[in-house]
Amino acid sequence: VIGQPAKSKRPKEPGENKIRPANKKIKPKAPKTKERESVDSSLKSQSILTQVMDKGHFQKLAATLSLAAGQSVELRCKGSNVTWNYPSYLDTFKDSRLSIKQLDRYSQLILANSTAADTGEYSCWLQLCNGNRCRKDETKTGSTYIFFTDKEELFVPTPSYFEIVYLNPDKPAVIPCRVTTPSAKVTLHREFPAEEIETDGTDIIYDAKKGFVFQHPTSDHKGIVYCKAESQGAPQISIKYHLLYVEVPKGPPSTSIAVSSSRAGGSDRVHVACTVLGEPDVDVNFRWQYPGQESGRPVIVQNFWRLINRGIGHTTRISKSVLLVEDFEDIDEGNYVCIAQNLQGETTVATKVELK
Repeated sequence: VIGQPAKSKRPKEPGENKIRPANKKIKPKAPKTKERESVDSSLKSQSILTQVMDKGHFQKLAATLSLAAGQSVELRCKGSNVTWNYPSYLDTFKDSRLSIKQLDRYSQLILANSTAADTGEYSCWLQLCNGNRCRKDETKTGSTYIFFTDKEELFVPTPSYFEIVYLNPDKPAVIPCRVTTPSAKVTLHREFPAEEIETDGTDIIYDAKKGFVFQHPTSDHKGIVYCKAESQGAPQISIKYHLLYVEVPKGPPSTSIAVSSSRAGGSDRVHVACTVLGEPDVDVNFRWQYPGQESGRPVIVQNFWRLINRGIGHTTRISKSVLLVEDFEDIDEGNYVCIAQNLQGETTVATKVELK
């Protein structure tokens, strides 16, 4: 044992022995410097988010925290104007177990009588406001992922018994069978043919905070799957997930326009439909330009969408906007223009309606 320090620091062997007790004071400083560097770059959360422990003690939070379901938890975030993020279902059901209070120097989040369903990310950040405009202060943020462990509920409960997951070849797909116990062993299984799907750690990986991630989804992955978890007891099965492969290419909306009649008589009802075929989870926004628009001619516009099955495991979303003119007049004669927009761009289509 005596030889080990001498071997590692041979040039300063005599001095090393003399200042050896001081090493215990110096050693923590190195990690502090590293910690400060990481705080400056990505883990700034460590500086403002704390957990309130017994007898008024505070604990800085790591990236993950495991608590037994049933416990209450109190988190504090430093700052006079703090915004919180937490599992969305707590908002959806307006859960009375959750309370948030903004005090002078910090914001307090208390979650009472926790359950396995509360497992998820809890984060906060300071808001910088100028008048009515506010923005997130990237230097004052905090985040931790809390596992509320429950032997009876290895999987984080969900409101439904069946979920659809879209497989898009351009982006990873997540099968969100998250667990409440991070040490649980989780496997992925196909319902038909009955088999375990190999998790190779490259194309398919498991993340306890997300679930199974397909990095490069293909049509071969479609079908119905479920997850199985084991942790010191009988294995548990997750809900089922229906994996649907999406074949619609990315890009501006693929748009078409159709009119009930290109020639309309006075007092006729005319409707113009703008239709987009696209990815199931991509929203489309519609705008219209029509002859009587500037003069304030009243029209009715209805927007809606639905999913259609284009064969086993292939799904497309039809988004539609319909413009209706109740009593066609001279002022309504002309070009009807539909502009459809998604995140990739916009497409403009037009049709003409003439008076008989």
